[in-house]
Amino acid sequence: MNPPAPAHPASPYGTLPTASPMPPRKPISLPRLAQLRAAGEKITMLTAYDATFAAVADAAGVECLLVGDSLGMVCQGLPSTVGVTLEAMRYHTESVARGLQRVQGTAWLIADLPFASYHESPEQALRSAAALMQAGAHMVKLEGGGWTAPTVRFLVERGIPVCAHLGLTPQTVHALGGYRVQGKDEQAAATLRRHALELQDAGAAMLVLEMVPAPLAAALTAELAHCATIGIGAGSGTAGQVLVMHDMLGINLGRNPKFVRDFMQDAGSVRGAIEAYVAAVKNGSFPDNTLHAW
Repeated sequence: MNPPAPAHPASPYGTLPTASPMPPRKPISLPRLAQLRAAGEKITMLTAYDATFAAVADAAGVECLLVGDSLGMVCQGLPSTVGVTLEAMRYHTESVARGLQRVQGTAWLIADLPFASYHESPEQALRSAAALMQAGAHMVKLEGGGWTAPTVRFLVERGIPVCAHLGLTPQTVHALGGYRVQGKDEQAAATLRRHALELQDAGAAMLVLEMVPAPLAAALTAELAHCATIGIGAGSGTAGQVLVMHDMLGINLGRNPKFVRDFMQDAGSVRGAIEAYVAAVKNGSFPDNTLHAW
């Protein structure tokens, strides 16, 4: 008599653990993120581009995973995010979503709308957002202010959660004159503030602030009652923080920006580094405004 087959046949690669019977935390949702913000608990976000790293980040306690168009540089070796296609974003979003499903992950999954996939019209943005939502995203992210507010409203009214992105917007880095701090002078700060309020009024639930002076980011965070700010090079006064995972693991292809801390140096493992990142964001030790902000 043959012995019974194992309940979970072993994977020949073994890169993902088998699903646990009960997830360690309730699934992250927009109401849960709002609760964290209201309680003063920092929201943690990291980029993820594949199933395995997504599963590890989820297990380490990251609340939000961003399938960023930074994959153009990190995964594809491109010089900027401009060359990333919607099809590439769909592929990586599916990969991350499968990783979360495999381990019964609970992280909130955000996917970037890539360059030129939402610029033509709100209808184009809807088609692009639908592709990413059908791939497994819970929310889409788009860059820029002013002209984007009607598009945000159009998407939100149709049931698609939106994360906005102001400050240094990598898709328009050539128009900005390079990777420079944004909102430094009074006029630029006023424009950024106006755009942030317009995006909140249009229904954006989250707002990434990239390379924005720390005092301005903190002031916007206090002023935006219904939109959680997520900082990257924007100081410690935002409602949460995001980094490119490869940057915080010290394995990128170039020099780390000022706002990055290498969490891998003392961690001993990828999961340990991500857990250290989560703990540092939660306890306020990262970012340090004297080291990582302007």
